[in-house]
Amino acid sequence: MPQATGSYHHGDLRAACLRAALGLLEEDGSAGLSLRAVARRAGVSATAPYRHYADRDALVSAVAAEGYRELAGYLAAAHPAPTTPDDLAAVAVAYVRFALDRPAMFRVMFAEPCDPTSEERVAATAAISEYVRSIVCGAFPGAADPDALATTVWAVVHGLAFLCLDGKLDASTPEKVDAQVRGAVRALFAASAAMSR
Repeated sequence: MPQATGSYHHGDLRAACLRAALGLLEEDGSAGLSLRAVARRAGVSATAPYRHYADRDALVSAVAAEGYRELAGYLAAAHPAPTTPDDLAAVAVAYVRFALDRPAMFRVMFAEPCDPTSEERVAATAAISEYVRSIVCGAFPGAADPDALATTVWAVVHGLAFLCLDGKLDASTPEKVDAQVRGAVRALFAASAAMSR
């Protein structure tokens, strides 16, 4: 068992703290995330995590950035290069599935305070935002305002994710989630097409 004293030297303290934080998140949700708990879990002194994380917000930002990378993997696995509304619906389903598969992570990513100066979190958030914009532009190349459309699509899908997480929509089976999300995305684009005529 590793020593939890100031004399213990860790090979990659930052990575060990992040692994510890991810483990705590899975077990206890975000309430269990503290620098002291991370230090205990990583087997280092109570002050060691402060070498890489100034406070809890900085730690949460690092955890959230990891979540954004995982989410990007889910989305890419759903459809590597979406170009149609149906492709986009498959990506939307993957977004909601990620929220349901990793609820504590999803809440950390979108509901926890964070360090607004965290370059890692800002970059990860920007990458997801750009990905959403690029797939909406791919599926709807003639959109009059692609940024507004991308924001709308993200808002709808994100709202569906939280409605499923909070038990406001039936998420009892993957098939029900799939049908609800695909239906909502199709309805959004049908309304958008009707308005542009």
